[in-house]
Amino acid sequence: MDILTIAFLAGAGVIAGIIAAMVGGAAVVIYPALIATGVPPHLAAVSNLASIMPATMLAALSDRSQLPPFDRSFLGLIAASIVGAGIGAVCLLLTPERMFAQIVPLLLGFATLLFAYSERISRWLRTRAEGRGHPIAFNVASLKVVLPVSFYGGYFGAGVGILMLGVFSLATGGDYRSANVAKNFVSSLNGLAATLVFATHGAVLWPQTLALAAGTIGGGLVGAYVARIIPRNVIRVLIVAVGAVLTIAFAQRYWFGG
Repeated sequence: MDILTIAFLAGAGVIAGIIAAMVGGAAVVIYPALIATGVPPHLAAVSNLASIMPATMLAALSDRSQLPPFDRSFLGLIAASIVGAGIGAVCLLLTPERMFAQIVPLLLGFATLLFAYSERISRWLRTRAEGRGHPIAFNVASLKVVLPVSFYGGYFGAGVGILMLGVFSLATGGDYRSANVAKNFVSSLNGLAATLVFATHGAVLWPQTLALAAGTIGGGLVGAYVARIIPRNVIRVLIVAVGAVLTIAFAQRYWFGG
């Protein structure tokens, strides 16, 4: 790999790291960048997951005061996330990615709508639960929600941050900052579990992955800082816009062959 390719991937990594830390969907930059350098689609999916993991972890730790308490429910979520991502990574190695990619536009579209209306949905859920004497805590992130999302995160990963952000925005009552930190932390664990599976099978292209990771680390730290100072409504519009663009892009790619 020549110096220009390294610089190109590192630059793409910086942009992807900022996107991942703020809204998710870094694959919209990383995946085409890898394809442009001649990496086959299947291996590009692997390198995408492996390269973004350090940035999302650092972004979460840089704002760790906003993480939920490490109680039984959140630790259970972490365990479910690791298991789901590990299973997804194994399935990626064993099956054609197109079998799962066909539902990606539906998942992204649902997650975008979920986040767009998260405050209204959260108010309705809380009012309903409190009326029954059972206030909502972090239990919205149950196994039945986390496992399929984490499975997708380990299998293909594009836009999984938006899926998780939609889930966590409900759990945190629409608090973007808390939801974003939780998303970054759990997404990084997804990436770690998937990367370990890929590495044990020799599926990671390390030169390309490390060049991207070097950029995503810097971009992730910048994105985490910017996420603290930009007004929540601006972030919400940005997330919904990114989600809509991703939904259209993946629908065109996987449904219409565009």
